[in-house]
Amino acid sequence: MTLHTYGLYLAAVVLISATPGPNIFYVTARSIRFGFGPAMLAMTGCLLALALTLSASVAGVSAFMLAVPAAFEALKYFGAAYLIFLGIQAWRAPVADLASASASASASGSPRETASRWSHFRGGFLVGISNPKLLVFAAAFFPQFIAKDAPWLPQFALLVATFLAVEACAYVTVASSARGLARYLVQAAWQRRINRLSGVIFAGFGCALLRYRP
Repeated sequence: MTLHTYGLYLAAVVLISATPGPNIFYVTARSIRFGFGPAMLAMTGCLLALALTLSASVAGVSAFMLAVPAAFEALKYFGAAYLIFLGIQAWRAPVADLASASASASASGSPRETASRWSHFRGGFLVGISNPKLLVFAAAFFPQFIAKDAPWLPQFALLVATFLAVEACAYVTVASSARGLARYLVQAAWQRRINRLSGVIFAGFGCALLRYRP
């Protein structure tokens, strides 16, 4: 993998992590209701689930490419097409009215709720592990940046580690500024903007990767 390829991957991951998904919303909700510390426990659970899911996907993709070397290019085209499909889905995704729930949870002067540390961690893990589409996303996304003529395992390890690091930074950012972000995230208009931004990002990278080769 060249430095240019890694830079492109890093930019893609930063943009993807900056578009809120279930994990981001869960960490944000924990921070609003319970505080920064419990949100970090939820983040740990999300990251563990993410690490397990990405590792499982990488293992499956690696085994597939080793068993069917001729399918390498086909997998890359499938991956780019899947990213475009995700972009269309994100653009058309419905929005939910979360304003009332957030208002009651973050009312000025209201005391913070309490819950066990295990419940925060377990909730984050369950939210992260209950997204089977992440397996397909990783299988579609990672091979786009893999150099076929170089050892795959170190490249996959770097891609997964980078993804986890960027996600962790995103979680810390939203947890530390959750109360300020919540008023935007819960509004239908902002959810629609986020959905459309996500759609443009996914579809844009899908189209670009149809032409790009590391």
